[in-house]
This record gives sequence, structure tokens and C-alpha cells, in this order.
Amino acid sequence: MLPPHASPLTSEELSSLATEQHRPDLADIDLLPTSELVRLMTRDDARVPEAVHAASDAIAHAADVTAARLAAGGRLVYMGAGTAGRIGVLDASECVPTFNTRPGQVVGLIAGGPPAVTLPVEGAEDDEAMAVEHLDAIGLTAQDVVCGIAASGRTPYAVAGVRHARGLGAATIGISCSPDSALGRAADIAIEVVVGAEFITGSTRLKAGSAQKLVVNALSTTTMIRLGKTYGNLMVDLQASNEKLRKRSHRIVALATGADAAEIDAALDAAGNEVKTAVHILLAGTTAERARGLLRTHGGSLRKALAENAHATR
Repeated sequence: MLPPHASPLTSEELSSLATEQHRPDLADIDLLPTSELVRLMTRDDARVPEAVHAASDAIAHAADVTAARLAAGGRLVYMGAGTAGRIGVLDASECVPTFNTRPGQVVGLIAGGPPAVTLPVEGAEDDEAMAVEHLDAIGLTAQDVVCGIAASGRTPYAVAGVRHARGLGAATIGISCSPDSALGRAADIAIEVVVGAEFITGSTRLKAGSAQKLVVNALSTTTMIRLGKTYGNLMVDLQASNEKLRKRSHRIVALATGADAAEIDAALDAAGNEVKTAVHILLAGTTAERARGLLRTHGGSLRKALAENAHATR
């Protein structure tokens, strides 16, 4: 059993972290005009995408592993504390309406539990035992993927969760903004996006937070593309749960098929507003029942379902 709390970080250890470095060149920013402050900060933020791009190979590897696990029935589980935890919870929650993921297929765990999404929970990030409890509570198995997120790469909650998951045989990913981090060493796949010292010393919700959000965007999106959740760059697996999304569904079907409005309305009605099914009806000239059957056969891949239909009708 892991100890309930990790050893506290010393001042020397803290100051050595890439995310905690102080920038003397910004020592007088509180004296600057607001316009100059904003220009300096946005110029600093512009470095983030390049740093994320440099980690492309590691992100791609993580996405391939994650897609294979999810295709076999596993789950993607994000774990983090504070800003990092909230980023994971946000990405998990957005996978449902965007990609129609099944309930619990993408999970966000945060140190301190649900209250920590909106309020700080003191000491939660240091609680290693809580990480194990959270993973045990969701019944983690060797089929799953656990992705720890920590700007410093040493948050005990995230590191302990990844270690526990790896011990159970789950695939593990560590996303951090520090080189050669404890989190990276604990995980099967280390994604280390080094963005340098923050505009406000130690405020890792800034460049580090932006970098982590871009990484999880890339990880979950490319995973879902590999799982056939898109048709080209069209979001054909969305859940049309409100008027805006119903209009978006109509437009996506139009872009995919070139059909007129009346044909699209009829196809969506026949498909029960399932965008993939409606697209298949229009492109293959078939019924909703056959479209759904082919989609099930091919794990939801619209391209593969269309290809089989075309082959069968030759």
C-alpha cells in the first residue's frame, strides 16, 4: 500500500523545476501599461504550440496505443490535480457530445474528487492513497489507459495513479512540462512539453496549462479519428442534443453528401438524427437498417461501411 502522503518538496527541489523558474526580465511588469502587459504575455504564449509540436511523435504513439485499447473495450482515464485535473475532466466530458463516446469510455479523475473541479481542495494533490482509491473505485483493468497530467511532472496524485495503473497492466501515459520527470519515468509513454518559465512565476495554469490542453486535444481527437469517429474532418458522431447541434448535424450531412435540404431532412428523420446513418443512407442509397448494420459490423467506421456497401452492389 502506498503511503497516504508523499514527502514534501524542498525549496531547492522546487526551484529546480522547469515550471518554477523565475524570470528577472519580467520583474517590473506591474509597472507597465496594460497594453504592453498583454503584448508581452501573448508573445510568451506563442511559444506553446511549437513546444507541443516537438512532442508530436510521443503524442502519436500515445494515441495509437489508446485507440487500440478503446477499440478492444478499454477506457481512457485522465488523472491530475488542480489545473491539470480540470483539463482532464474537461476533455473527458467533451468527448461525449463531440464523438458520442459511450458512458465512461473517457474518464476524468481529479485529486480531491468532484468538488475540486471548481474549488481548491487543500493537500489533495499530495495524497497518493487517494489516487489508488479513485482507480479502484472505477474498477481499473489491464484493458484501460491511464494518462497522468502534471505540469511539474512530480505531483504525487498523478505519479501514484500511473504507477498503480501500470502495476495492474494498464497502458500509461505521462503528460508534463518538465524534462525527465518522475511522471514520465513512471509511465510507458512520456509526453514532456517544456514551455519554460511562466509569465507569473509558478502559475502553471498559464503556458503549462495551455500546453497540456493542446496535448489532450491532440491525444483524444486523433484517438477518435483512429476509431472512425469522424468522416474526413467532419464530426459525424456528434450527439445532436440541442438546436445548435441539430443545425450542425444538418450542415455536416450536407458537406459529406452534397444533398439538398429536403433530402437531408428525410435522411436524418429516417436515421433518428444519427448523422453517420444519414450520410450512409444518402451516399449509398440504402436504408437506415442496412446502414446501421454495416456501421456496427465495421466498428462505427463510415468509410469502411460505405466501402463494403459499394463492393456488395457491384
